[in-house]
Amino acid sequence: MALRSAPLGLLVLLAVALRESCVGASSHSLKYFLTAISDPSQGLPQFVAVGYMDGQAFVHYDSHSRRMKPRVSWMEKVEKDDPQYRDRNTRNFRGAEEQFRGNLETLRNRYNQSEGFHTIQMLSGCELCTDGKTKEGFEMHGYDGRTFLTFDTETRTWVALDLQAQITKRKWDADQGFNQRKKAYLEEICIEWLGKYLSYEKEMLQRTGEHLDPGWTFLLDGRISLTHSTHVCRLDGFYPREIDASWRRDGEVWLEETFHGFLVPNADGTYHYWLSIRIDPKERGRYRCHVEHDGLPEPLDLALEGERLQGGEGWALWQAGRWWDGCFVSPVCRSAHVSLHNAAHTTLLILSLGVLSLGWTSLCLDYKSFHFPTIQSELKEFLG
Repeated sequence: MALRSAPLGLLVLLAVALRESCVGASSHSLKYFLTAISDPSQGLPQFVAVGYMDGQAFVHYDSHSRRMKPRVSWMEKVEKDDPQYRDRNTRNFRGAEEQFRGNLETLRNRYNQSEGFHTIQMLSGCELCTDGKTKEGFEMHGYDGRTFLTFDTETRTWVALDLQAQITKRKWDADQGFNQRKKAYLEEICIEWLGKYLSYEKEMLQRTGEHLDPGWTFLLDGRISLTHSTHVCRLDGFYPREIDASWRRDGEVWLEETFHGFLVPNADGTYHYWLSIRIDPKERGRYRCHVEHDGLPEPLDLALEGERLQGGEGWALWQAGRWWDGCFVSPVCRSAHVSLHNAAHTTLLILSLGVLSLGWTSLCLDYKSFHFPTIQSELKEFLG
């Protein structure tokens, strides 16, 4: 069976933001991540596909249920407006599942490998800058933890990463109609659907936002040493996604010894974010966590003084605390990559729960190399 990408449907099967093209501007992205394994175990499905919009899983499919299932409330409106949406995209995912099964066998033979554990993955999608001017599409294929092929949208050709991939490259590049349709999807159709999904999400949040209980909280917690202290400012429950948060000393932006976390979606469509700073505890009164957001009537400057302050503008939970004295880079991110067998199973498990790409520090997904480093003990704690 010749290796061939899955057919494109109205809900496109592939998208993930692999690089940042919006220099100096924020962006929105539509992402799909597909994974298949040759030897499923521990009750895991052989095939999983998850769609993400701005990092939040909104659709899920696996080989156990064989049905596309929505993961966010605004998808109810999508399906109401388009009654055939779920069935149509279920067929698309089933087609991709069959393609992946065949592709696993094709590549195993091409690499002259024996029976055993193998993985095949697809990542592709689009990104749109909030300025509306910059957009980008991308697609990537991986096999056994390594990049196999990538698509160059400018030349409309495939880039092979090894000799075996050259075979597929020649076949796909020989069909310029296929490559042209791929480019059109990545740079046009994907962007169009991203805009639709964003409008559905915005409509849902505007409707439910009227019933939110106002109030934000600023908490101080943690330990302090004689030489330094680490403070964390946590922002939760805000929408829209764009937010400007920084540390300031004496009213001026302060970058030294500061760290910024991930901008991560919540299950209800809102977002949370954190930033930290390491300072001399004697100077804590000089520092503020400065926040600007469309949901605030005016910028906030949160001091590190006091044990607990409450007051409210109705959309955020704030927390600033002195945390551990070590580096804020998770030890998971610093650890060596685990074996591909464990990594693939871990990835598939997380995908089946619909929590991949949420930016948790216990999971550091390197899309570009297809490695999924993790520490099993921390993963257990993360999954509960």
